[in-house]
Formats: sequence, C-alpha cells, structure tokens
Amino acid sequence: MIDEHLVARVHRRVVNEDRVDEVAAVVALESPLLSSTDRDRALQEVEARLHGLGPLEQLMADPTVTEIMANGPGVVWVERAGAVEPTDTALDTRELMAVIERALSGVGRRIDPLRPWVDARLPDGSRVNVVAPPIAVDGPYLTIRRFGLVNPELSDFVSTVDERALRSFVERGDAVLISGGTGAGKTTLLNALAGCLAPELRVVTVEDAAELALPLPHVVRMEGRPPGIEGDGEVSTRDLVRTALRMRPDRLIVGEVRGPEAYDLLQAMHTGHRGGMSTITPTRRWTRSIG
Repeated sequence: MIDEHLVARVHRRVVNEDRVDEVAAVVALESPLLSSTDRDRALQEVEARLHGLGPLEQLMADPTVTEIMANGPGVVWVERAGAVEPTDTALDTRELMAVIERALSGVGRRIDPLRPWVDARLPDGSRVNVVAPPIAVDGPYLTIRRFGLVNPELSDFVSTVDERALRSFVERGDAVLISGGTGAGKTTLLNALAGCLAPELRVVTVEDAAELALPLPHVVRMEGRPPGIEGDGEVSTRDLVRTALRMRPDRLIVGEVRGPEAYDLLQAMHTGHRGGMSTITPTRRWTRSIG
C-alpha cells in the first residue's frame, strides 16, 4: 500500500511549486527508493488528487460520508451516521483553494471580493458552500453536503402504521410541511414522501440548490440563482414559486421555505393547488413560541 503521507507531500509540492506537469519527477525526488510498481501507484494517486476534488476524492467516494467540512487550512472533518469526526486528510491554504476553484469552475460559479460566499450544486447532486476571506476569518471554508447516494424509502423513517398514515396524506393531496434542525434529514424525508405520489401527476419542484431526486416520470425542476457580480440576475425562490404556479402543477414541492416564498406557497395551498410539500428549519424563537 502506498504511503498516504508520501502522496500528500508530492501533491502539496506539485501544487505549491506549480509543477503539475512534473508529477513523476517529484515522486522520484520525494521517494527515490520506491520500486517501479509503487512509483506508478503513487503517480496515479497524485494524479487523482490533481483532478476532480483532489484530496477530497476519497471522501467523496465513501458512501458513509454525508458531509465534508474544511474549516480553513488544516484537518478535514466529515459527518458519518450523524456524528462529526476528523479525518486523516489535511489541506494547506493553496491545496484548499485549488479544490475550491475546481469545484466552482465545474459548475460555472466563482468567489468574488464583493460577494465572498457561494452556494452551488456539484454534478453528482451534492451541495457545496464556500465562504472566503475577509468574512471567513480563518478561511477559506468549504462545506459539501452529499446527496443522491441512496433512494430513500418511507419505511426507513417510520413504523408500518405511520408509513400508511403518511402515504394517505400524500395520496389524498394534503399539504405537508416537514420541520427539523439542520442535518436532521428533512430533504431526505421529503424525497421519500414524494416517492409516494402517483406517476401520472405533474410535479414541479423549486429549490435554491437542487437536491431532490424524485423517482417520478413527470417532474419539472427549477433552481434559484444568486445575484451576479453587479448585484443583478438573481432568481429567488419566491420568483420560482410564482412561476411554478403558472405551470399547471398537480403538486408543488418547495425544497425549503425560509422567506417571503412561504406566503406564496400558503396562498397556493388555499387557492386550489393541493398537495404542496416543503421543509422548514425553525428558529429557537419560533420553537419557543409554539412549545
């Protein structure tokens, strides 16, 4: 097995010295006594780090990882089965910036001094959030929330009795609002509930970053867009909810309501648009007010 520390050293040197075209030479310099077979393996692993999300590719390939967090240069943290833990992967500032640039360039986004944060969706459906200096004091910060690893079933969440009740709510077109804290699984449960919809229904989804992967044949997906460098071009969730209501939806699903779009969704539910679904993250004040 190739020494991960060797791979990390070679990768860091290649990035810092801008020697992307000289990986083989750097491997030889760092470990001249390697056999030709081990040298080839080390070369392959370094090359893998230089493409995609580099040092994070191994974590991205791990189906047990649901969140990847880099809190500035240093150790990378992950979430597995609801528990946050450190990994053996560590990034310096240049490596972290290289990962961020690759992640954002692939989806047509970038960090700008006037707006030093960005949300985007990776090709595999994962959501990436980047916060850069000056607002990221120890940054840059990178958070990747994984999606699309499994197709959830409603039975994964509730008992058989509760599953029948929830299915009946969905099938008869009751409004459904899922409330819970960050990372509680609201979107995953919403996805499972939507899987109970009849295949002939026209379903329109609205999200600020597309995460839902509905196993249905007639789905129209819309995704919001943040403002551009000049502060224009924004497409808000509220804009998309209003647009969706003109698209003849049998069911309207809003990934999360946390602003003025809540009013439009409630209005739709009261004016003939049955079966609306969404999620909400309650604030502590809101929780106290209804407790």
